Amino acid sequence: MSDEPDQGAGEPRLGPKAAEDEAMLAGNDARQARRGLTLRAMLPNAITAAALCSGLTGVRFAISGDWNLAIYAVVLAGVLDGIDGRIARMLNAQSRFGAEMDSLADSLSFGMAPALIIYLWALQDLPRIGWFASLAFAICCALRLARFNAQIDTDEQPHKSAGFLTGVPAPVGAGLTFLPFYLWTATGEEIFRNPVYVAIWVAVIAFMMISNIATLSWGSIRPRRNVRLELIAAIGLVFAALLLEPWWALTGICALYLALMPYGLVKYGRIKRQRREASA
Repeated sequence: MSDEPDQGAGEPRLGPKAAEDEAMLAGNDARQARRGLTLRAMLPNAITAAALCSGLTGVRFAISGDWNLAIYAVVLAGVLDGIDGRIARMLNAQSRFGAEMDSLADSLSFGMAPALIIYLWALQDLPRIGWFASLAFAICCALRLARFNAQIDTDEQPHKSAGFLTGVPAPVGAGLTFLPFYLWTATGEEIFRNPVYVAIWVAVIAFMMISNIATLSWGSIRPRRNVRLELIAAIGLVFAALLLEPWWALTGICALYLALMPYGLVKYGRIKRQRREASA
């Protein structure tokens, strides 16, 4: 899952630098736009809207105390967010509108919604510090997405050019924020609901979202050919675990991601060193 909006090759500028009066369509495209949108163009944006509704519905479940459903709703939003961009590329339906809508939806589904859910679940027992931690998470998510939009037109992006991301993506950050809840539900231990520990954890994840550390992306993960069958089997087992033991499975996924972060730093450092030697 990634929070970066997708862009098409040869598209006009997609970020906030694009002016409202910028010429976007010409010729046949302009005539097609006057006739109306096609279903092909609407489908990715509809999926983004569904992800937004799912994330915000998680807040509704949290208000009523249905914690499991609240977490499921945000996880579903993450799944939908992961496929809308890929469907847009498959259908060649990328647009500036879709890119901006994706960023706004991510800010609400993976910034505001997790912050409110985690506050209602544990942090309201620590009213001032807990609310500040929730605010920090929501603000850092918005800052991360704003930073990405601001860099859309930037040619020099060392992390992206090497196949890495800058900081923890918003959907991943939301999933990591819920790690205390996964452990609390799986074990029943009240220590995982301790508001002090939860506030510290939320603040750490918020910092990781806006940090400049290189993190792994799907493009940077390239397993060797001789393990592809084993990898397919492992993915199938993970899916089965999500159905049978969802909280332990989500805990394991979070632990694996955190364990791979040092590997990503080492790998990016190696690429950076090779580039520096090549330029010298």
